[in-house]
Amino acid sequence: MAEFAAARDWRQYHTPKNLSAALSVEAGELVEIFQWLTPEQSARVMADTESAARVEDEVADVLAYLLQFCDVLGVDVLAALDAKIERNEKRFPTPGSGHSME
Repeated sequence: MAEFAAARDWRQYHTPKNLSAALSVEAGELVEIFQWLTPEQSARVMADTESAARVEDEVADVLAYLLQFCDVLGVDVLAALDAKIERNEKRFPTPGSGHSME
């Protein structure tokens, strides 16, 4: 993604502010696909070729902007994910582990 943006001289526009805004817009476009669907319809969205293509396009856009955002800020996305999972495992222990949230 960094090479793609650099080749088009887009890096000047890829500030954290702009990339986070673009990420939000693309996530909103993904939500729009599901906006008025029932839970059952949403579970079957990938069965329709046209809607599946739209979902895949928006997922790609969200991922592209997220990766560019992380690149600009120097965030190791996989390390950040690992750390978040570790924190969530402590916050939300599995049932029967003796650390119930009840």
